Amino acid sequence: MRKSSIVGTGSYIPKRVLTNADLEKMVDTSDEWITTRTGIKERRIVDKDEAASDLAYKASIKAMEAANIKPEELDMIIVATITPDMIFPATACVLQEKLGVRKIAAFDLEVACSGFLYGISIASQFIATGMYDTILIVAAEVLSKIVDWQDRNTCVLFADGAGAVVLKPFEDGNQIISSCLGADGEGADLVGVPAGGSRLPASLETVRSRQHYMKMNGNGLFKEAVKAMVQAADISLQKGGLTYKDIDFFIPHQANIRIIKAVAKRMGLSMDKVCINLDRYGNMSAASVAVALDEAVREKRIKRGDKILLTCFGGGLSWASLVIEW
Repeated sequence: MRKSSIVGTGSYIPKRVLTNADLEKMVDTSDEWITTRTGIKERRIVDKDEAASDLAYKASIKAMEAANIKPEELDMIIVATITPDMIFPATACVLQEKLGVRKIAAFDLEVACSGFLYGISIASQFIATGMYDTILIVAAEVLSKIVDWQDRNTCVLFADGAGAVVLKPFEDGNQIISSCLGADGEGADLVGVPAGGSRLPASLETVRSRQHYMKMNGNGLFKEAVKAMVQAADISLQKGGLTYKDIDFFIPHQANIRIIKAVAKRMGLSMDKVCINLDRYGNMSAASVAVALDEAVREKRIKRGDKILLTCFGGGLSWASLVIEW
């Protein structure tokens, strides 16, 4: 069974900045309220004509350049997103066309904030069996398109962005040591978009009642997030024969600074080992960890031989954790 390596990372962040001061003019909120409860100071928002595949394309190009490969060398494309260009076809197929490659496997993953780590874990299985050699995994979100800008509890949190990695069989360099994936549908009603699917198809009633925007039970999610992220990390470390003392760098899902601090405390990790960028980008769902990983690599915060722990939690409810030796 072959091990997998991340041979290239990339990301793309929209240029438009939406600050807490801007939000004060839109809803009943304040910079102090947002910062205290979330740790977010600003976030990035796409232009009206930008969709998930546009962000995915830009992040993918950077990842492939870093990996020194061309699009025609890809065997598979996986896109993690809850904001696809359309219900179908898959955004991965749209991205495939933008990259100019044909007749390779391409599909989407809809696992909310856990999607990127799910994608890496799934791709590594194709590499392990020898079925494929070069796989592009992209997390791309345009959450500004599904956020209710009249709801101060959600519109202050979410933002847009994309991150990507290229996976190949391990030869030299970093390697994926272990992973953990999980879900619990009992909490499916804690966060999601109620209408637009087969349960509640689009109608005048669903539009008028604003059911096509994200709804969230923040208090319920907070409790579940801390517990699930720590448990997922515990399992992935155990699989790899490691402990938290072995971890050099921790990249958690960028949902809320209080969640991140609570998780780090339970793990016994000092905050100087924790990657945080939600103050600048907000919660980009599946793209959060992907963007944070790319930035840490490009800023050389991650060094050869470091043990990296990545952990996510999202709607579904879903969770995932990954351990990499860089």
